[in-house]
Amino acid sequence: MSAVTTSLTADQLALHQVTLDFAAEHLAPHAVAWDQDKHFPLDVIGKAAGLGLGGVYVREESGGSGLSRTDGVLIFEALATGCPSIAGYLSIHNMVAWMIDHYGDAAQRAGRLPGLLSLDEPASYCLTEPGAGSDAAALRTRAVPDGDGYVLTGVKQFISGAGASHLYLVMARTGGEGPRGISAFLVERDDPGLSFGTNEKKMGWNAQPTRQVILDGVRLPAGRRLGAEGDGFRIAMNGLNGGRLGIAACSLGGAQSALDRSLTHLADREAFGARLLDAQALQFRLADMATELSAARALLHQAAQALDRGDAQAPQLCAMAKRFATDTGYSVADRALQLHGGYGYLAEYGIEKIVRDLRVHQILEGTNEIMRLIVARGLTGAAR
Repeated sequence: MSAVTTSLTADQLALHQVTLDFAAEHLAPHAVAWDQDKHFPLDVIGKAAGLGLGGVYVREESGGSGLSRTDGVLIFEALATGCPSIAGYLSIHNMVAWMIDHYGDAAQRAGRLPGLLSLDEPASYCLTEPGAGSDAAALRTRAVPDGDGYVLTGVKQFISGAGASHLYLVMARTGGEGPRGISAFLVERDDPGLSFGTNEKKMGWNAQPTRQVILDGVRLPAGRRLGAEGDGFRIAMNGLNGGRLGIAACSLGGAQSALDRSLTHLADREAFGARLLDAQALQFRLADMATELSAARALLHQAAQALDRGDAQAPQLCAMAKRFATDTGYSVADRALQLHGGYGYLAEYGIEKIVRDLRVHQILEGTNEIMRLIVARGLTGAAR
């Protein structure tokens, strides 16, 4: 990371470097091929468990790494320099792992966390539905009480890792309309009645599957409910605060990789008898890209620190950071493609893949329009 790191501790710098090395060795050399082949490298993802990346935010007493959100954004930025798609999936998995550690009971933590931490049983997050995207509180998947358990019926849309993940954290309606009628459930891949749609054909994030999760009378014992009835929406939103930081970090990592590649490319290329890197007009573009990434990184770290200390403004800061970092990351990657000329448009150079991967970051974990809404509500509510 070429950003200013004066505020980071020696341990954080070491953590970032170790993760960068992992990304350079295990992700970057294969990222283009995984994208082209639509291959989800669960074997490589499993290796990340050796660095404690299966439970970044899970408490040490629960067997996890017990790291802060500030540590986490360093990790996911570093991972994304190798492949934003794989880094994004690991961010989502860690969001689920944190939610189970934070909201689960002792039996759920003991039963679920070992498989999550080892990445032998990776997880997906299931909130969005075909008719409930930004308006998540309008979801229609139902969990009907049945004896000592529930029967779940409904469809979840755009689920990362669907079909390959072992565990699915599903938000379903147990009560009336609105957010207070929603509860959270833990569904396993082999539960009867669970199936998956076809793998979506996407612009980017091709190194992980995206499918519908279809629940057709999935019967669960009461012990599969996470938290109390009616707490699901609160659990989902609190999880997304951290998830937004992770996706923002992935945007910065992908964009930083694109900027670094641009520096190398411009140093190697000549035009009109001089290196492209020596052209002042191109230097100014690089300076703007680096400045914008540093500004986005500073806001992201501010938001992560606020979430770590339980600041009341943390949700608004997480929304600010997600919106700004994902917009900036995509813009920087797009400009990096332009700096590569025709080579940036070729798949083998990997730049166009970064552009395609980062585009969805402006949509998932809450669209950037919803991020603006969260920030605006915080501002207008405080002014009343």
